[in-house]
Amino acid sequence: MADGDGLGEAASAAASPPAPAPGLSPSLGWRERLRAGLAGTGASLWFVAGLGLLYALRVPLRLCENLAAVTVFLNSLTPKFYVALTGTSSLISGLIFIFEWWYFHKHGTSFIEQVSVSHLRPLMGGTESSISEPGSPSRNRESETSRQNLSECKVWRNPLNLFRGAEYRRYTWVTGKEPLTYYDMNLSAQDHQTFFTCDTDFLRPSDTVMQKAWRERNPPARIKAAYQALELNNDCATAYVLLAEEEATTIVDAERLFKQALKAGETIYRRSQQCQHQSPQHEAQLRRDTNVLVYIKRRLAMCARKLGRIREAVKIMRDLMKEFPPLTMLNIHENLLESLLELQAYADVQAVLAKYDDISLPKSAAICYTAALLKTRTVSDKFSPETASRRGLSTAEINAVEAIHRAVEFNPHVPKYLLEMKSLILPPEHILKRGDSEAIAYAFFHLQHWKRIEGALNLLQCTWEGNFIFK
Repeated sequence: MADGDGLGEAASAAASPPAPAPGLSPSLGWRERLRAGLAGTGASLWFVAGLGLLYALRVPLRLCENLAAVTVFLNSLTPKFYVALTGTSSLISGLIFIFEWWYFHKHGTSFIEQVSVSHLRPLMGGTESSISEPGSPSRNRESETSRQNLSECKVWRNPLNLFRGAEYRRYTWVTGKEPLTYYDMNLSAQDHQTFFTCDTDFLRPSDTVMQKAWRERNPPARIKAAYQALELNNDCATAYVLLAEEEATTIVDAERLFKQALKAGETIYRRSQQCQHQSPQHEAQLRRDTNVLVYIKRRLAMCARKLGRIREAVKIMRDLMKEFPPLTMLNIHENLLESLLELQAYADVQAVLAKYDDISLPKSAAICYTAALLKTRTVSDKFSPETASRRGLSTAEINAVEAIHRAVEFNPHVPKYLLEMKSLILPPEHILKRGDSEAIAYAFFHLQHWKRIEGALNLLQCTWEGNFIFK
């Protein structure tokens, strides 16, 4: 990622005006210093003026008498008052705790956290300004960093999420427990409504039924609604998608339903392409039909990957990325990386990383740790901690260790799962970048690739435990 940072800074520098030569006392520098000095002086003057005003008004406001009255009141308080005050505050805290627990149990998120992030944070710190000029490189770097931080803070859909009917349900059959939280499923319901619905659904009865199905929380009710949509329109692609995701109990059944969905989705997509310029509603319908088609093809590729037809899966993913390049938010390249690692096509993996390991794109554990795995692969088979401590690290070993450091810096939770210090569970449908959920999702699918390369986990453990420190 160091190269990517250098490219980003070079681009920012190229976009800004050239800096004046030393010795010419650049105007921008003294303006900033003068502005900062005036700001500090102004704050001091306001403070002194406030103290002077308070001193001048001490007689009209009778500050001394009021202060004496407050002192007498505080001295007259009995211990009973403090006991009552403590009990009242404890009661209020308990009520807040009970309400917070109820809200979290129902909605899957903290009410206080949601209010503070959504409403209080913009009021308190959302409009902070900097003394940098709008076109300066520092402002450009700050805006780039803020965009990167925002992309890491939001919740992302897991690109390798499992099938509910064919995979998650098996866990329920064995343990009797639900593998997904209500919060995770609510996020998926929002994704489905965003991807698979649009404002023109009322024009087709089957789409109207499916719009209600995606909002339904009960799985049997969703499946029943999908069959109702197929009765109204046998070419309802989203109905086949829902059945493939939630009713199919095997990957083979899911693939069969997705193929039916693909046939219906391609027909609808071609029809929408012909009508896209007639009105804004038709353009929205084309976007929805495009999302449906891309989703179906991606899940078909994942079915092929799970059934062992890996080259077929790679071809579908490459075709998708060529045909629909704007849809980078779906992170199809992470599916491609995992499939190429299974094929041990490391040169192709490096080519994909070179394209997507860029500062302008959101990072992920898959990108960072795959880059580290490729560097580790070149030295791990001959690596020995004793030999390295005796003779020092070679250039290739230093590159591998630095790549692992960058990956661990991005997500420090991953090594515990790769080294099997923490038990793996089924990955969620949504992940938080740099969080434990992303670490689970990455290790669940990529642990086998690390185990396949001899010595890779050994080098990861030595680096993660801090045996090699660079100064």
